[in-house]
Amino acid sequence: MRSSPLGLTVLSLLHMQPLHPYGIQRLIKQWGKDQVVNVSQRASLYRTIDRLLDAELIAVRETSRDQQYPERTVYEVTDAGRAATREWLREMLAAPRAEYPEFPAALSFTMMLLPHEVQADLTTRAAQVRAQLTELDTAAERARQMALPRITMLEDEYRRAVLTAELNWLDTVTSDLRTGALTWDYETLAALARDPS
Repeated sequence: MRSSPLGLTVLSLLHMQPLHPYGIQRLIKQWGKDQVVNVSQRASLYRTIDRLLDAELIAVRETSRDQQYPERTVYEVTDAGRAATREWLREMLAAPRAEYPEFPAALSFTMMLLPHEVQADLTTRAAQVRAQLTELDTAAERARQMALPRITMLEDEYRRAVLTAELNWLDTVTSDLRTGALTWDYETLAALARDPS
């Protein structure tokens, strides 16, 4: 089975204790891992669990039925799952992977818009990045008050560094758009596309 952020998350949580899917989803949100792993669709969690089960990285520990709830299957990590978790973690930490987020893709075609439209959109994005940084600062303060060890917040440190760099870049580009240091017109770019020499 190929590694995935959600697969790694499920395996890591099952290292702590056997869990049913609802418990996994609750812990992901409770621990703030939903900020770094996409669990917006419950179906993706169930598909990941099925793939881990098929690969024998997890196993069914028990299935129980309560009159008030539907049948619940509790999963546990296998020895193969423990080994895969370590392998995936080391691979993900050591080797950058080509990821294709939508923002760089959109940036590559900004010439389809007018400079003032791009300035407005990037200014809006910068405000949202500032809000995310404020949320991270609040989370860091809560972690300090709870005396959580730094290792539990490394992903937030990384996100803060990336967001800070993005904000600095956004501020520079929007300033260049505002002053006219960065500008273009569609006709000139279309002519270049027709004659790349």
